[in-house]
Amino acid sequence: MRIFLVVLCMAVAACSSRPQADLLLYNATVFTVDSAFSTAEAIAIHEGKVLATGDRTTLEKAYQFTESRDLQGAFVYPGFIDAHCHFVYYGLNLQQVDLKGTRSWEEVLERLQAFAAENPDGWLIGRGWDQNDWPVAAYPDRVQLDSLFPNRPVYLSRVDGHAAVANAVALAAAEMGPDTQIAGGQLIKRPDGSLSGLLIDNAANRLEAVLPAPDAVAWREAILDAQAACHAVGLTSVHDAGLNRLQLEVLEQMEAAGELSMGVYGMISAFPEELAYYLAKPPYRGPKLHVRSFKFYADGALGSRGARLKESYHDEHNHFGLWVTEPDTLAYYAPLLAAAGYQMNTHCIGDAANKQVPEIYAAFVGQQANHRWRIEHAQVVTPTDLSIYKQAGIVPSVQPTHATSDMYWAGERLGPQRIAHAYAYQNLLQLQGWLPLGTDFPVEDISPLKTFYAAVFRVDSIGYPEGGFQAENALSREQALRGMTIWAARAGFEENEKGSLEAGKQADLVVLDRNLMEIGASQLLKTKVLATYVGGKVVK
Repeated sequence: MRIFLVVLCMAVAACSSRPQADLLLYNATVFTVDSAFSTAEAIAIHEGKVLATGDRTTLEKAYQFTESRDLQGAFVYPGFIDAHCHFVYYGLNLQQVDLKGTRSWEEVLERLQAFAAENPDGWLIGRGWDQNDWPVAAYPDRVQLDSLFPNRPVYLSRVDGHAAVANAVALAAAEMGPDTQIAGGQLIKRPDGSLSGLLIDNAANRLEAVLPAPDAVAWREAILDAQAACHAVGLTSVHDAGLNRLQLEVLEQMEAAGELSMGVYGMISAFPEELAYYLAKPPYRGPKLHVRSFKFYADGALGSRGARLKESYHDEHNHFGLWVTEPDTLAYYAPLLAAAGYQMNTHCIGDAANKQVPEIYAAFVGQQANHRWRIEHAQVVTPTDLSIYKQAGIVPSVQPTHATSDMYWAGERLGPQRIAHAYAYQNLLQLQGWLPLGTDFPVEDISPLKTFYAAVFRVDSIGYPEGGFQAENALSREQALRGMTIWAARAGFEENEKGSLEAGKQADLVVLDRNLMEIGASQLLKTKVLATYVGGKVVK
């Protein structure tokens, strides 16, 4: 009996000497995405952070766990981070007409009429059409919108947000007519000189300025909707590429109220009023919200022929695209951002933009260490201009699904020579040795698994083209996963807090039913998100 009591006391003492921990997840393959890309069988979590990874037995000897969960052979990854998206506007889009995937202008009109019947008052606003997916790849005209909705304003954005079509009532509300001129934008005219209703870049932005402005309550609802949708696909952090003051204030209020579970690296929209307000303030860092960058637009999109090219479009002679923001304006603000400690992130699609903007960056921060100024998209970069990126330490931030969405028509826009150095992600990765990845949702699908799929396999959902689109620029599986986790965190100066499952970092993780490092392309798109954790708590 004495021996039993001694052993029992020793066991109790041993247990009491072990530190307490909140949660043990075990019976899994844990991809830590540390520098060695190591794996483990279990992960210990306490107070929202990773305590350790290893095997179950070792961790149970080291800690007393309040709760243990058997993951039954599932696969654990750091929470996915989308390095370029439009998170807040995605939530708002969920409350508007969804035009993604429409296969014709007639289908657009059908969806619009159905939405109008359920929502009989106010503006009709939608987004997602892409004329390149239609049997006749021509821009829409407002004639049918005018017929169907003669007294109700209609505004429908293209999938990329760089073009839109509006009816006569909407054009009148914005005081737009055949003689209207807008720098950095186009109002497309019919042969008779009247407006077709098609607006490109800054012309679309001008009309958007008269749309009913959501208030703080509407933005909060949009953010909650977007947050739930993101967690459902394994996203734990996003880089929102363009937020105004009201949206940022709502995010800050939600953070203070404990409503924000999504990590948000917010890029401030580089409008004059926002620049004036925020450049007078230091960068902000809260538990979830991080604001230390501005988002500029150098040019438009390739699909709407707004991307600025050095030579004219292959399919439109003497058309070079647009400067949405003139290079002189970008050069004016660059030193102001550098002096105030803000990162500069600029949308650059065409090869002209991808030459001039990096040159502007290099003039102001090329000699500074760790500035991490970014070029968003970097879609068409002349090989001889890559040296500007490399020497100045400029970070290209890319979205792999753009390659597999654009590949059907991008060659028509660019011609055979320029398409050869477009969407060149492996080449861009080699410049700095790391490459943040995103989706640009709602332009593309929200799923980070589709980012991985497009980056690695360079094919569409049915496996086209065989062997992959310009497969020499595919990323390896490890590179793709790093791009969606630790490299995305690094692009937002957050690699010490998130992006890998290492001791001391936030316990943000996603549990999948398949091994991304092994499965084939056909299986990858069938992968299911079993759970998403933020700070060690289940949010999906």
